[in-house]
Amino acid sequence: MMAVKPAALGEIPEVAERGGWRRAVLEFCRARPLGAIGAVVVLINILVGLGAHVIAPYDPLATDYGAMLARPSAGHWLGTDAFGRDVLSRIIYGSRTAMLVGFACAFLGATLGAVIGVTSAYFAGKVDLLIQRVMDIFLAFPLIILALAVVSILGTGIENVIMAITIPMIPRAALVARSSALAIREMPYVDAARAAGFSHRRIILRHMLPNVMAPYLIMLTAYLGQAILLEASLSFLGLGVAEPTPAWGLMLRGAAVQFAESAPWMAIFPGFAISLAVFAFNLFGDSLRDALDPRLRTQ
Repeated sequence: MMAVKPAALGEIPEVAERGGWRRAVLEFCRARPLGAIGAVVVLINILVGLGAHVIAPYDPLATDYGAMLARPSAGHWLGTDAFGRDVLSRIIYGSRTAMLVGFACAFLGATLGAVIGVTSAYFAGKVDLLIQRVMDIFLAFPLIILALAVVSILGTGIENVIMAITIPMIPRAALVARSSALAIREMPYVDAARAAGFSHRRIILRHMLPNVMAPYLIMLTAYLGQAILLEASLSFLGLGVAEPTPAWGLMLRGAAVQFAESAPWMAIFPGFAISLAVFAFNLFGDSLRDALDPRLRTQ
C-alpha cells in the first residue's frame, strides 16, 4: 500500500492541472462566445497556413495564360488573376505569409516592449526618464508612417517587413508594461530580492516580468491583427512582400483599377480574408483582455 500511495498522489496535480485548463477553456467559451468564435477562426487560419501545400488545389505560382481573369467556376472556385493564377490557392498560401508576419511581429514587439518597459520602471530615475523620452519620439509617429519609413530604409522582403512592423510596436508595448511594472516594483518580494543581493537582471526577468503576463498576452493578441493589417498595407503599396510571393496585400495590389469591373473577385476575396482575420484577432484579443483584467470582469 505504501508503494502505491505516493504514485497515486503524484498523479493528482497533473490531472487537476489538465482539468483546470479544460474548465478554463470551457468557461471562456461559455462566458465570451464571440471571443471563442474569434479563437476558432484564428486557429483555422493557422491550420490553413501550415497545411497550405495540402489544401491548395493549385500551385500558387503556376501561371495559365489560357485562363487569365477566369470567372469563379468549378475549376477555379474563386476565379483567377491577370496571370491565370488560382485566387483560392493564393489566398490559402497568403494565410501562411499573414500568420508568419503577424505572429513574428506581435511576439517580438510585445516581448521587447515588455522587457524595456519593466526595465524602465525598475531602475526609475534618469534611466526611466531617458527611456521614456526615446519611446515618446517613436510614439509621435503613427504606426503606418513609421513602418513606411523603416521599410523604405531597409528595403522590401519578408524579413525587412517584420522588422519594419515590429519597431513601431515596441514603444506602445513598453508603455503598457511600464505602467504595470511601476506597482510591482514596490512589492515586498522585490524589496526582499534586492536585500538578498540578487542581480538586477534576475529581479527583472524572474520576479517582475512574469507578473506582467496578463497585459503582455493582451498586447500580443491585439498586435496580431495590427501586424496583419500593416503587412497587407505595405504590400499593397509595393513596400512589403515582393512578387511572386502569395500575400493578401499583393493580391489587392494586383487587383488594380482596370480590373475592378472586369474581375472584381480579384479584390473581393483577398479583402474578405484580411477583414476576417483581423476581425477574429480583435474579437479574441478583446475577450482575452476582459478575462485577464480583473477590473473588466463582469462576473
